Amino acid sequence: MRIDLVTIFPPLVAGAFEQSIIKRARDRGIVEIHVNDLREYATDRHRTVDDYPYGGGAGMVMKPEPWFRAVEHLREQGHPGPCVLLTPQGRRLDQALVRRLAAEDRLIILCGRYEGVDERVREHLADIEVSIGDYVLSGGEPAAVVLTDAVVRLQPGALGSSESTVEESFSEGLLEYPQYTRPPEFRGWRVPDVLLSGDHGAVERWRREQQQHRTRRRRPDLLQEQGDVSEATS
Repeated sequence: MRIDLVTIFPPLVAGAFEQSIIKRARDRGIVEIHVNDLREYATDRHRTVDDYPYGGGAGMVMKPEPWFRAVEHLREQGHPGPCVLLTPQGRRLDQALVRRLAAEDRLIILCGRYEGVDERVREHLADIEVSIGDYVLSGGEPAAVVLTDAVVRLQPGALGSSESTVEESFSEGLLEYPQYTRPPEFRGWRVPDVLLSGDHGAVERWRREQQQHRTRRRRPDLLQEQGDVSEATS
């Protein structure tokens, strides 16, 4: 898989891809990640990528020309893949969308700034708009790191165990069960006896019960969404 990020602040994201799982996946050739400077696709000597908004208002709007030049240049280098615009107005990122994007051979991720991008970028360049939550960031770079991390860890071979991604929170629409490790007792708090029993069937039942209980208590909306899907497909 190849991921191209386009940003006016490459150092904000480049360092995040030189650590941990993403670095190992890159070193193994599982994923290629390229960080592209949008200013390289500006045509004036000041490398301008923004301008005042038509109709007035505070802030600056990112110009369409550099975005189109950047994406068209990247698409000339191989399989185009979807172009993802990170914006608070986009579809909320969830594990289902992560799986969908992780199945692509290539992604181009656009990191907006200022008051946003010219609407023509949304309408005629972006294939999908994605939001990582109902809040506003200074730019798309932190969201790009989140999206890239989520996508890379689903690539075959990126994690030490293929079961790791199956048992995580949201993989089945439920939160993950509680996790414990040594020592069996710490400051009077004991690990549940079932986890020390060696009875794998009992452990699996306990974990499933804990997933249901934790999801019902912390994220009942996830259970509602499962019900909505079941009714829609019945």
